[in-house]
Amino acid sequence: MRTVAALGRSGLEIFWFVLGCFRLFLDFLYWLLIGPLRGFRVRLHETARQAVRMGVNSIPIVFLVNFFVGVTLAVTVADILRIFGAIEYTASVMGVGFWRELSPLLTAIIMSGFAGASLAAEIGTMKVGEELMALEASALNPIRFLCVPRLLAVIVMVPIVTLLGNVFGIYGGYLVYYSMLDLTWAQFYDKMLDAMKVKDVWVGGMKSAIFGGIVGLVGLAQGLQVSGGAEGVGRATTNAVVYSIILIIVADCIMTVVLYF
Repeated sequence: MRTVAALGRSGLEIFWFVLGCFRLFLDFLYWLLIGPLRGFRVRLHETARQAVRMGVNSIPIVFLVNFFVGVTLAVTVADILRIFGAIEYTASVMGVGFWRELSPLLTAIIMSGFAGASLAAEIGTMKVGEELMALEASALNPIRFLCVPRLLAVIVMVPIVTLLGNVFGIYGGYLVYYSMLDLTWAQFYDKMLDAMKVKDVWVGGMKSAIFGGIVGLVGLAQGLQVSGGAEGVGRATTNAVVYSIILIIVADCIMTVVLYF
């Protein structure tokens, strides 16, 4: 019974957390779409600053991860395809795999640790230091003033960083392709395009935008729910990364099944 009770409590916590994320998303849409009509402008300068902080600064680690995953995937796939005498189709697997699945997923997981944890710690520290209460006392809505620029920056930058991740990962695969078959980039590119469809490109972009929304919403929601001082900030930061990764993988599974099967 204790195990059942613990599972029930965990399920309720997840339910209320997801509901809180949904309410935060509705507030985000209100201040982004309706707010400007009522005279509340989006803080574009702050959005750009957050985009640089959470997007541009993450490019080096995205490059490293996607490049070496591309090399590893190409070696693994080429080794299997060699058995069937179809090693030239390594380029096809690299194109479809990275554009549709690997790059959006890898980049989102990286951003959950790079941006999601940062958002949770930043907003959580503000709440512990009563800075959010100070904003409310100054007639400034914390969602509009703090959350909207940060969430908008994450949603915009994750697809852009994912696109760069595609380039880095596929280039890593090409180096393996060239070293094993001594084929040119044009030949690799043609083989890759033969297997890819336009649907693969827009599905990858849609996934990365949704994953960016998940990372931003979970990080901000965890920061807004912080309680208990410094310990609470640390707990919220950890939960932001864990919950983001779980929701990203679940969302990826659902979208893949719905869109392709």
